[in-house]
Amino acid sequence: MQGYTAVVQQRGSWWIGWVEEIPGVNSQGESREELLSNLRSALEEALEMNRIDAIAAAEGEPYEEVRVSVAA
Repeated sequence: MQGYTAVVQQRGSWWIGWVEEIPGVNSQGESREELLSNLRSALEEALEMNRIDAIAAAEGEPYEEVRVSVAA
C-alpha cells in the first residue's frame, strides 16, 4: 500500500480535497470522513484507469511492470 497526500479544507458546510500527487483526483463530502472516503475511491479509480491505459499502450510488444520509487 502506498500513501498519498490530500489537501483538505472545510468551505461552509462542505469539505473539499485534492490529492497532491495525482492531477484530477479531487472530491467533496458533507463531512471530513466522507470526503476522505470519496478521495480514496477517486484515487483508486484514477490509478486503475492509468494502469489500464499504460498496459494498453504497451500491448503487442513484450513489457514488464517495474516499481519505481522517488524521495518525497
